[in-house]
Amino acid sequence: MRLRRVVVDLVERDDVAAHLAPGDLLDVNDADATMVLASLREPLGLGVGLWLRVDEHHPAALVARDVATLSRLRALSRVVIEASDARSQAEVVRALLSPDEVNFANEVATLRGAYNRPAPPAPLEVGYCEGARVTLNGQTLGEASRETFAWGEIVTYA
Repeated sequence: MRLRRVVVDLVERDDVAAHLAPGDLLDVNDADATMVLASLREPLGLGVGLWLRVDEHHPAALVARDVATLSRLRALSRVVIEASDARSQAEVVRALLSPDEVNFANEVATLRGAYNRPAPPAPLEVGYCEGARVTLNGQTLGEASRETFAWGEIVTYA
């Protein structure tokens, strides 16, 4: 398995689609990637993914709500969570992307009778990043390459 993370700044918003391939993860340095992807005019139809940061200002529950809403507007394939406690935060996001009532507890959250509707129309892969490693679907991938361009960079994990 290989993953490509496409990292751009907000000023590249109008050209984001030109840099994405099917299955790529969009990461926006200076803005919320969910909002940038939602704001694109052209249909992508690629099943792209998102690289999202979870912190005290943008908690996992809010990330899950944003992802669930965006999945109704765009074909999403996966989400990778970056956080100081990324594995636990990704577990919260994964739980909240369920169409069912969520009763869940881990090191970072306790959810009782929670709902996050509407749920995504299709299941999403939810992974996490720790350092230079990404874990997705039980596979841990390391950073294999990093290419820098005038518009941003592409980081490949294998």
